[in-house]
Amino acid sequence: MQLLTERLRIVPLTLPQLDSWLHAVPALERELGCRCPAPPCGEFGRIVEGQRTVATGDAEHYLFHTFWLLIERAGNEVVGSACFKGTPNADGEIEIGYGLEPGWEKQGYMTEAVRALCAWAGQQPGVRHVTAETAPDNLASQRVLQRAGFSPCESGTSRWWRR
Repeated sequence: MQLLTERLRIVPLTLPQLDSWLHAVPALERELGCRCPAPPCGEFGRIVEGQRTVATGDAEHYLFHTFWLLIERAGNEVVGSACFKGTPNADGEIEIGYGLEPGWEKQGYMTEAVRALCAWAGQQPGVRHVTAETAPDNLASQRVLQRAGFSPCESGTSRWWRR
């Protein structure tokens, strides 16, 4: 399965592919036919490992727990990643998170990806809204969300957005 946009191929990683992303990037590159940046490390590596653990325990809903790689179609290069942070809650909300690799910012890739992922999510049973959290000073991420049709719904130490 993959989502296609004008410039991106958005691929949800299977459980074995998540392991490859963490520990065997060349194998993942061969399998997906793309160039990946260095494997996730530090805090981001711990987040990916945590999502992998949850996905393993909920294989039926792994698409809500895995990472989706954003692969630029023209050059087959991974420009970023995104994930949903679990299955829909009782109000039908799921949270999205995302990040771009350095050098790919300010080109509209993340807005394109967030729109496609929200469209996919909106077709899934139990999903009524997609939410996102940003730091109050993360104006670039807030612009992505605004362009993708989100509206601010709460603020405080974090800003919350809803679509």
